[in-house]
Amino acid sequence: MSVPKKITFYTMLTVSAVILFFPIVYAFMISFMTGPEILQGKFFPESFHLDNYIRVFDRLPLLNYLLNSFIVSAGVMLGQLVVCSLAAYAFVFIPFRGSNFVFFLFISTMMIPWEATMIPNFFIIQNLNWLNTYQGLTLPFFALAFGTFLLRQHFKTIPKELHEASQVAGLGPFRFFLKVVLPVSKTSLVTLGAYGFLTTWNMYLWPLLVTTNNSVRTVQIGLKQLQSQEVATDWGVVMAGVIVVIIPTLLLLFLGQKQLQKGLTQGALK
Repeated sequence: MSVPKKITFYTMLTVSAVILFFPIVYAFMISFMTGPEILQGKFFPESFHLDNYIRVFDRLPLLNYLLNSFIVSAGVMLGQLVVCSLAAYAFVFIPFRGSNFVFFLFISTMMIPWEATMIPNFFIIQNLNWLNTYQGLTLPFFALAFGTFLLRQHFKTIPKELHEASQVAGLGPFRFFLKVVLPVSKTSLVTLGAYGFLTTWNMYLWPLLVTTNNSVRTVQIGLKQLQSQEVATDWGVVMAGVIVVIIPTLLLLFLGQKQLQKGLTQGALK
């Protein structure tokens, strides 16, 4: 790549990064501002103080919400890894009549919006008396078509000869799955785990629907409680809560960025 092309390329990357990251930086600045400073449209606060962060923990049981979000996100992540890896293994290494048809039928569910299945899922959870429970928040998301597709594409890159050699060595299907398939698929598993954790952490509508008290409510519901229609919303406190909530997701993205990129493309390469 020539020098002018490099300059243009990195300039565009820098501009794109600034545009994408600006809302987070601005929210961070607002979290240190007072009400008058926000109304004046300032970008930098006059002084950096932690009053808004102290007030957000006083107004809400934010630590409890964070713990609930972590439990729910980790539960969905583990459930998706188990269910999707087993389903992908069955589609690749256990031949049966109509496997391709069943797989494409399963994948076609990705075209059905989540909102179309929300009411039936809610009635099921209600009939099972799982409202305000962790299982009601997690179990409907275990079977993920995207996760099965991602792992299936990676499992297909494992040589068939390796499977045949394991059968000769006396490894059963489940031991082959545990000792061979999963260890060579760590990158895709990490990618799916990070994807499941992040999407569940940011979920709002389903936790709002199946929770009626603060016992298992997540942080997204808690942040909404900071906004009031009766009195003026203190946006400094709201943004302080937002910064606290997005810190785990930013850390996960920064630490696992290379693994995410590698895992999303590895299944397409032989």
